[in-house]
Amino acid sequence: MQRRLSRKQKRSKNYDKQRIKVARMHHTIDNTRKDFHFKQAHALCDAGDMIFIEDLDYSKMAKGILGKHMLDAGFGQFRTITKYVCWKRGKFFSCVDPRGTSQECPKCGALTNKDLSIRIHHCSSCGYTTDRDVASGQVIRNRGYASISTPGLSGKETACAADLPGAEVTQSRQVAKSGKEKTRKSSK
Repeated sequence: MQRRLSRKQKRSKNYDKQRIKVARMHHTIDNTRKDFHFKQAHALCDAGDMIFIEDLDYSKMAKGILGKHMLDAGFGQFRTITKYVCWKRGKFFSCVDPRGTSQECPKCGALTNKDLSIRIHHCSSCGYTTDRDVASGQVIRNRGYASISTPGLSGKETACAADLPGAEVTQSRQVAKSGKEKTRKSSK
């Protein structure tokens, strides 16, 4: 459709018709992607009470070899939508430091340098072996727990829900009734 648009004479009736078709197509793609992001965010909220995401800089990643794919997937929009859905449903959301998540062992914390071609994590220190992506997810989870835990009280109390970042009190849209109105008859 965009090729057809580029071949039309600018400011003609056919150019305007084709421009509207291209705009509708992009709008449909945008709505489809946003719908998928909302469904995935709700699925994540159904799976757990806390969600931790790497705080990646997507603008730098979009300049690399996978730039077009990064922009097509809309990772920044997904993070924003996930944060919103967590807030709406009362779930905890936090971003963690992304440095070295695929290099660190989730069990002992030792750094194991690996190329991107190596897909299995094997720690030489503790002998823990698992898929590389699973190990990275476990490291992200551990960093998220460490960011909300209270120092010196491990095992006793990890955090108070009112003081957690991202667990703000939501304002209700309903107006409370005054105490003057009685809803039940008084028994005399």
